[in-house]
This record gives sequence, C-alpha cells and structure tokens, in this order.
Amino acid sequence: MSGVDAHGGSGVHPDGVEVLGEADIARALTRIAHEIVERNKGGSDLVVMGIPTRGVALAQRLAHRLASVDRSVDPQRVLGTLDVTMYRDDLHRQPPRTIGRTRVPEVGLDGKVVVLVDDVLFSGRTIRAALDALQDLGRPKAVQLAALVDRGHRELPIRPDYVGKNLPTSLSEKVRVHVREHDGHDGVTIVGQDQ
Repeated sequence: MSGVDAHGGSGVHPDGVEVLGEADIARALTRIAHEIVERNKGGSDLVVMGIPTRGVALAQRLAHRLASVDRSVDPQRVLGTLDVTMYRDDLHRQPPRTIGRTRVPEVGLDGKVVVLVDDVLFSGRTIRAALDALQDLGRPKAVQLAALVDRGHRELPIRPDYVGKNLPTSLSEKVRVHVREHDGHDGVTIVGQDQ
C-alpha cells in the first residue's frame, strides 16, 4: 500500500503510520506563516530561529513563506539556528551527540519577535533549553513557538503559539518527522513500540 494518497494524506508507511504527507506539511507551514504575520501585525520585527536538526529545515521554509506573505521579511536576514545541546537538563539521559551550530540572524535578536521553530513538541524540555540559550544571545521583545507537531505529554508549562497538527499519542509511541533536506522526503509518521 502506498504511504501517501494523491492528496498527500495518510497511509501505511514502512516506518509506521503516516499522519502527514508532503502536501500536508506544506499547507501547515503556509497557514502558520499567515498566523504569524496576522498575530504580529506584519513581519518587520520577526526573526525565525530553527532548532536542529529538522527544525532548521522547517524554519528555512517558514521564513520563505513569511516573505511571500509580507514583503518586509527578508529570509536571508531574519533566519538563524539555535543549538540547545549544552542547555539541556537531561543530557545524562540522552545519547551522545555532536554540538551543533548557533547562528544569530543578521538583524540580531534585541527588540525582535523571535519565532522558535521545532519539528515536534513533546515534554517541553527542548524549548526550555532554547529559552535559556536565547537569554545568552540577546534580549528579544517576545518569543513565540511554532511546532509542526504537538504530541502532548508536557513535563513543563510550555505551549506552542502555532501548531501544524495536534497529534495525541501514547507514551509508548514515537513521532518521526522526515524532511527532504535530511531524509530525502517529507512526512510525519507514528511508530508503535513494536516497530
């Protein structure tokens, strides 16, 4: 059986059950871009910071969509990356990983509305680490969060401002986000504990 129907919908996928296809992800990012511009009354003060790994690719796409909605947004000047590895409070429970690169956008962070972009919002610990990392880099006017998937099970009082899809899951399931920049294709799958 094919993983994606003609409309980019759900289906069975070798890596689990696909809940978002390429077209779904594209629509979600377009909708989020419109919501961001509407909420902030334009894009002139926006900065977009992607959290590695897949949040960076999503942030790049979102910055370009923001530019198509509001011409005052220059994706090259407002886009950055925020590695939070050394700010995590659960490093001892995580497998070793290479420290990534943080890149502050050309326009800086001070006085800007920073939109953090991540692929999956789960416990909230990555976002807590991101807030700590931002504090060391500048003083934004506000920080907002865009997540492609919110799967619940929060351990910290963190809520996204913009969500591509709310996806109720059990703790035994895993949500895998695939982006073509890293994985060769776009899609979101839920994987059960037996897979």
